[in-house]
Amino acid sequence: MASKLDLRIWLPASIAATEEFYCSFRRQHGCMCRNGEHFVAELILREALTNAVLHGSKADASKQIYCHIRRRGSNLTMIVRDQGEGFDWRSRSGREACSTAVSGRGVEIFRRYATRYRYNATGNCLAIWKKFEEETKYD
Repeated sequence: MASKLDLRIWLPASIAATEEFYCSFRRQHGCMCRNGEHFVAELILREALTNAVLHGSKADASKQIYCHIRRRGSNLTMIVRDQGEGFDWRSRSGREACSTAVSGRGVEIFRRYATRYRYNATGNCLAIWKKFEEETKYD
């Protein structure tokens, strides 16, 4: 049987809520992973959700963040949308982050670890695709 996962959730825009969600993601997605796949998937997810909380929603827990994670075989799709005003992702898409920077590294992480990523025009919704080397099979 091919590996499948489909998580859809609205979270309060808080670090505590996202930390709780990572635990759920790790339980459900971790058993489908091998050779460090889980680390890459969680790194991408953590960066996307942290950006939505801190930058998109300004850590206002009265705002919501939508997260949809879908895995079919070797393909992982993540969609993260916040209720913030968005940001000018076009101005950041060509820049490399400085190795000592404490912020502005999200796009660099997506560029290096995702297969593909795309923001909506406003910059408050991010779709990320990751294709792992081969589909994980179960007996």
